[in-house]
Amino acid sequence: MAHQGFSTVVEQCFDVGHSLATLSEDVSSVDVSTIGAEPVAAIIQSAIGSVVDRTPSTGKQLSQGALDICWEKLNSGYWRDVSVLWRQLYTYSSISMALSLAAEGLLKESLKTCDVGLLMGAPVPGNHLHRLAAILTNRLRETSVSDSLPNDKLPCGPDFQCGGLPIERVQCPSLLMFEEKYMRQKVPVIITDATNHWPALSSRPWSLAYLKQAAGDRTVPIEVGARYTDQTWSQALMTINSFIDSISEAPSEEVAGKSSTHYLAQHQLFEQLPELRSDICVPDYCCLSESDDTEPVVNAWIGPCGTVSPLHHDPYHNVFAQVVGKKLIRLYSSAHSDLLYPHDSAMMHNTSQVDCENPDLQRFPKFAEAPFWECVVQPGDLLYIPPKFWHYVRSLSVSFSVSFWWT
Repeated sequence: MAHQGFSTVVEQCFDVGHSLATLSEDVSSVDVSTIGAEPVAAIIQSAIGSVVDRTPSTGKQLSQGALDICWEKLNSGYWRDVSVLWRQLYTYSSISMALSLAAEGLLKESLKTCDVGLLMGAPVPGNHLHRLAAILTNRLRETSVSDSLPNDKLPCGPDFQCGGLPIERVQCPSLLMFEEKYMRQKVPVIITDATNHWPALSSRPWSLAYLKQAAGDRTVPIEVGARYTDQTWSQALMTINSFIDSISEAPSEEVAGKSSTHYLAQHQLFEQLPELRSDICVPDYCCLSESDDTEPVVNAWIGPCGTVSPLHHDPYHNVFAQVVGKKLIRLYSSAHSDLLYPHDSAMMHNTSQVDCENPDLQRFPKFAEAPFWECVVQPGDLLYIPPKFWHYVRSLSVSFSVSFWWT
């Protein structure tokens, strides 16, 4: 029997008769014959039909069956080899499961299903998971009992004295100056006063408390471990509430190097949570693209004092925006890659074997010859990192950063 909250959540997202019938038609439009998934599509359509019939318990059982089959396909080999059709079916299975759970009043479980669907699935017509997640988030915010908010005045690590070459700080350079002096010459630069208008730095200042209030019930992927090169490193799905609690409870001096360190790293948070997207702006410098793909890849980085990204390089232009807290960043030119001892494996070829701040010069003697730039970025700073420049990053406090990658 459907929960009394059925009409206020499910029907807020769908006209249960007409729109869900359209959703079922969308499932049938997936070319499942090419992957032999006709039975899975039929199960999903039956699950949607159960929501229309207001028998969500049946919808849950059917949806779980479809999710289990799709999950097995998504994890049967390399991610790049998984057909996008299986990912689309995972999305549709997530929609039917989320609706069934919402119809029974299980709003947090429904929201988690939406988030995992957004993380693992592929886009489908209608943007249903985003719409349902937004409705559930608002509903949970209305009905939740306020928890104590985290203390944003957490202790920081000691002040850091930079070594190496200094990085020039320039106040909001023109596009022409940026392109000619830094981008074309492959020279790093810190740009100041270019983010003063961001709501995240002005009218809606970001903090742990703000993130918890805005999206605390959302589920995100979290790195667990000191650095991704460690054997004990892993990933987990956590709600933002749980993630922030883990940051708040650990004194900063105990975080660095711990195998239990939690870090939301290189996550396209603003695609998953578009309601946060209006808090930031794409810097104008990202329009200087050499390709037809003019939209940069936007990643969020949120964590406690002591999180580390080992020395590595990426193939993109990178404008790295510091929003909350401070980070130490060290840069090496790609011209000195032979001094930085990249890993031999194809998967880790863009990562150095050297612990940047504590190098083993017995094993890596040439590392001492590599010149480097070093800086501490602060709230409001934009650091331009040229393509294939090696960079090492360590947070000196609780930190929120946003990177903009383009080619």
